[in-house]
Amino acid sequence: MATVISLLNHKGGVGKTTSAINIGAGLVELGKRVLLVDLDPQANLSLSLGIPRQSVTIYESIMGESDLVPFVVREGYHVITSSLDLSSAEMELVNEAGREFILRELFAGVDDDYDFIIIDCPPSLGLLTLNALTSSQQVIIPLQTEFLALQGLAKIKQVIQKVKLRLNKELHISGVLATMYDHRKVLNRDVVETIQKYFGPLLLETYIRDNVALAEAPASRQDIFGYARSSNGAKDYLAVCKEIIDRTENPIHLRERSPKENTAK
Repeated sequence: MATVISLLNHKGGVGKTTSAINIGAGLVELGKRVLLVDLDPQANLSLSLGIPRQSVTIYESIMGESDLVPFVVREGYHVITSSLDLSSAEMELVNEAGREFILRELFAGVDDDYDFIIIDCPPSLGLLTLNALTSSQQVIIPLQTEFLALQGLAKIKQVIQKVKLRLNKELHISGVLATMYDHRKVLNRDVVETIQKYFGPLLLETYIRDNVALAEAPASRQDIFGYARSSNGAKDYLAVCKEIIDRTENPIHLRERSPKENTAK
């Protein structure tokens, strides 16, 4: 049975899609079978991996026209692509019974084929995001280590708590991921300290360092491991994936601690 993880932040530009791609790829590096789901109508995840427009995307599946049809990036690393058509799905499904559970029902057909299903949520808190949350056990919140990235965190937690209460008892925040981190910047360090105070042990120990290779990889239509395996970006995301596996296998291990920063800075 797959562990379903939503990467969620309604603020754009925080490294959410980059994290979805490279967490997926990192888990494959660690021997896991992974399905990435591009749930953003902008289709940035699909574009970043160089996947051509598919005849069946997540839109057709959500609208009931098809089962999920994964695109094989490589062995153990599959993607459900998106398209701009998905932007109309919320309006088209407004009168659909059980519309909050469509994605969960679709995952039931592929659940045994993967160890992890990673959902790249859209930068909004609408029906698509609600579907992601009702189908997930875990939520990871990527947060850019800048002041404005902290705005709206209370709203994110409120939405997750409501979904947990009313629709999905299994749902919980399993990690907060600090992205675009530069230890030389006082602001970055201060923001991480604020995140630690707000989320406590939910803050992942590994911070994703500001790394040019992470920005360059999508232009080459590759994940960071294919583009620059020895880069800090690859090292950081592999470390994050090890934490995710640990938190998935040992969910009660969360405890109060001081987050340790990456060794190489």
